Amino acid sequence: MEKSSKIYIAGHRGMAGSAIRRRLEAAGYDNFIDRNHNDLDLTDQAATHAFFEAEHPHIVVLAAARVGGILANATYPADFILDNLKIQTNVIEAAWRTGTIKLMFLGSACIYPKLASQPMAEEALLTGPLEPTNEAYAVAKIAGIALCDALRHQHGFNTVSIMPNNLYGPGDNFHLENAHVLPALIRKFHQAKENGDAHVVVWGTGTPLREFLHVDDFAAAAVFMLQEYDQGGLINVGTGTDISIGDVAALIKDVVGFEGDIVFDQTKPDGVPKKLLDCTKLHDLGWRSSISLAAGLKSTYDWFLANQDSFRR
Repeated sequence: MEKSSKIYIAGHRGMAGSAIRRRLEAAGYDNFIDRNHNDLDLTDQAATHAFFEAEHPHIVVLAAARVGGILANATYPADFILDNLKIQTNVIEAAWRTGTIKLMFLGSACIYPKLASQPMAEEALLTGPLEPTNEAYAVAKIAGIALCDALRHQHGFNTVSIMPNNLYGPGDNFHLENAHVLPALIRKFHQAKENGDAHVVVWGTGTPLREFLHVDDFAAAAVFMLQEYDQGGLINVGTGTDISIGDVAALIKDVVGFEGDIVFDQTKPDGVPKKLLDCTKLHDLGWRSSISLAAGLKSTYDWFLANQDSFRR
């Protein structure tokens, strides 16, 4: 990967894509091809292939995806599987056919079985049933991994698929209906504080354990692998530690300064009981996360406060 390499980050305006862009820029890369959704609809096969034929990017980071939390996944499963399959297939095939040197595919820890042994190693893929609440999204991501691996095996296409756990940080989606758990809780607690509410309702029992990875840590891992890793396959990216939803809600309550109570709505789904990644493979390559959850929550809430009028609602 040269400093002059032409780089296309699909989804460069999203949380993960923009963080990777910032990290690459800080490392001295500046030859970026930018297209937002209004310029290029990646679900359109003809338009996607025409873009690649015209631009011939050397490096492709596939961060574009339809994403959301439990409610969004459970409500719109057809949208999640259709849109993600289209985006992935169109971008990966077009990159291969037009001579891209390296492609990085961003997946998700939800690809692993609901009851996989913890922490979840890469070998756990396809060893059991998925969590039903996000099965459609997970199946799409698994298909993307399989396509990358097949193209590497049959045609020598240089791909790597990286699987982060729950990402959070600047640029997150704070919409209460389709956000992931951490940004949704930040907004809930902030609104409760502003309204003077007596309590905040948190979905589920509060007992599920989750691993949260700051997006700037994730970007550092992604750039590290773009620069240093060419063996392909599947690699987990996480912190190696987890925390219960109840405890992270208490942390957010303190960061926001909300003085009321936390009430758990046990009629709502918990999702998988525990989701922690085994990051031995990445650690053995020489990379570890560095941003603590406490520091990451503080910086994320600061960003939320500074961008309330502009972030995606």
